[in-house]
Amino acid sequence: MAPTVEESHIVSFDLNDFVFNQGHGVKGLSELNLKALPKQYIQPKERLINIISQESIPVIDMSNWENDPKIAESVCEAAEKFGFFQLVNHGVPLEVLQGVKDATERFFGLPAGIKKKFSKKFSPTTNVRFGTSFSPDSEKALEWKDYLSMFYVSEEEASAYWPPQCKDECIEYMKRTEILCRKLMTALMERLNVKEIDEKKESLIMGSKRINLNYYPKCPNPDLTVGIGRHSDVSSLTFLLQDQIGGLYVRVKEGKGEEDGWVHVPPIEGSLVINVGDALQILSNGRYRSVEHCVITSGNKNRISIPIFVNPKPSDVIGPFPEILATGEKPIYRNFLYSDYVKHFFKKAHDGKKTVEFAEIK
Repeated sequence: MAPTVEESHIVSFDLNDFVFNQGHGVKGLSELNLKALPKQYIQPKERLINIISQESIPVIDMSNWENDPKIAESVCEAAEKFGFFQLVNHGVPLEVLQGVKDATERFFGLPAGIKKKFSKKFSPTTNVRFGTSFSPDSEKALEWKDYLSMFYVSEEEASAYWPPQCKDECIEYMKRTEILCRKLMTALMERLNVKEIDEKKESLIMGSKRINLNYYPKCPNPDLTVGIGRHSDVSSLTFLLQDQIGGLYVRVKEGKGEEDGWVHVPPIEGSLVINVGDALQILSNGRYRSVEHCVITSGNKNRISIPIFVNPKPSDVIGPFPEILATGEKPIYRNFLYSDYVKHFFKKAHDGKKTVEFAEIK
């Protein structure tokens, strides 16, 4: 049983054992009603947001997608300029979105002992991982987040190994976003003059998927820490379902001579937030932009979010599309094994967009 705040003053409280080994995570810390943030979670000032931009990311209504080519054009322009946009009337049923949010709450409401069964040490498969923070072994300051990460291999594998409290809703959510993903990818590829998406190209842009259930409990000193540090995703595209609490911030380019700013992505009921990942930036030779983003914490509310990361297959070799280079455009990025890129990302703390340097031609 977890010690109370009063007891923690009396007995020796091993935070790492409580959070990591026992499986309580930061949700367990939050439920202790601590008066102050543990020092392990206090972030350096440079990792906190202090410049707020007035600019916002586009909100795109997809309700007339089939008849209005300007909608697809808006998606491509948003991917080029912002790297982020929100979609409304996207075709994924509201009940499916609510179902996966309910399933997320259900999983994180489980006792620590049950959630721990899916941690790195005990999980029955490397494709399912319950954890906290991002890369605790390499972080100077921990992030205020618990997560369940599930790599999709097949429906049979997911049914066998994903937690029963959330697997059906997660599988359904992934199925229902498949059509939307294909629509967006087709439009984005046409903009690059990649007209035919054959089996090889489909593998490169959407050959594998991972879904994360993220939980950000209320925090005693939200101004001193982060839910997720500054980073860009390693995906081709990320599909993010937010709750109505808010906390996602995106870095945007200001005018010439001005500093970059951070803009809040306000929750819109029923919307999905889409962002370009590093893989698509590399495949497009920099045409589409993966953008730094982060998550702040709340002092009085718990927050959840559910991203689906659409990626190349781990075994794919990625680099700029030949169709782009055929015009004489010089490659910015080299060809490399995608799984090597992912390993490079996960072995270090979040560090903005530095992962992309791994792919650059020196």
